[in-house]
Amino acid sequence: MGSQGTMANIMVVFDFDKTIVDCDTDNWVLDNLGFTELFEQLLPTMPWNPLMDLMMKTMHEKGVTKNDIVEVLKTTPMHDRIIPAIKSAYDAGCDLRILSDANRFFIETILDHHGIKDYFTEIHTNPGYVDENGRVRIFPHHDFTTKPHDCENILCPPNMCKGVVMEKLLTNEGDNTFIYLGDGNGDHCPSLKLREIDYCMPRKNYPLWGVISSNPKLINAKIHGWSDGGDLERVLLSLVDGVLSSKLENKGGHQSLAKVDFKFKNNVPRPSQKVLPPAA
Repeated sequence: MGSQGTMANIMVVFDFDKTIVDCDTDNWVLDNLGFTELFEQLLPTMPWNPLMDLMMKTMHEKGVTKNDIVEVLKTTPMHDRIIPAIKSAYDAGCDLRILSDANRFFIETILDHHGIKDYFTEIHTNPGYVDENGRVRIFPHHDFTTKPHDCENILCPPNMCKGVVMEKLLTNEGDNTFIYLGDGNGDHCPSLKLREIDYCMPRKNYPLWGVISSNPKLINAKIHGWSDGGDLERVLLSLVDGVLSSKLENKGGHQSLAKVDFKFKNNVPRPSQKVLPPAA
């Protein structure tokens, strides 16, 4: 792990599935271990999160071990520019967080495999761990069986409102400029919490992109889309470079990512703002 530069007062908050990795990790595990058909049969009868815990129980009963699941998670697809993007943002002094509706066991297993878990200050996700019997357990971030999270955004799943987490981050870390990256419907609520000084990076042609495109004026933050891992790297580091340059100019100096000894050494094009298709 490289040494982190001077803290830049920039917080980069990543979704995980279809953002850091290029798939849904729940589906990846189910598909590769042969449990997709059973999952799809049961999905109409119960919420996703409790169903994943039930699937872990079923796998355990059928002889699937924790190590079998770990080996599948190690093969989770990830674009080859994601890790350099994470390392470059970290080296630039950004505070990196994850805000995901996956689960901690899946996320940490993948991050550990790639040697990048320690680049993240905090992971906000559904609890996931291996119990004393060697069974993977998955629980909701918010226990909706006792009390709903009360968010009025219909796109938030019952087990997790990412907007609630984002509000807490903004309250506790509001001196930072926030950059939020996501792809799904559940990423809309935290995007709505961002301020004019912040940045929202929706993945193009994914659900979040479509929801924002239908009414981009609801988002106070500046919107910059991305398509794949290479695009994510270029856009993210361009935004970090721009924020750093602006902060340094305000202090009477100027220095960009391209001029310091970070791993990302080439100039990156500055993306235009509010690059969205016409609202439907």
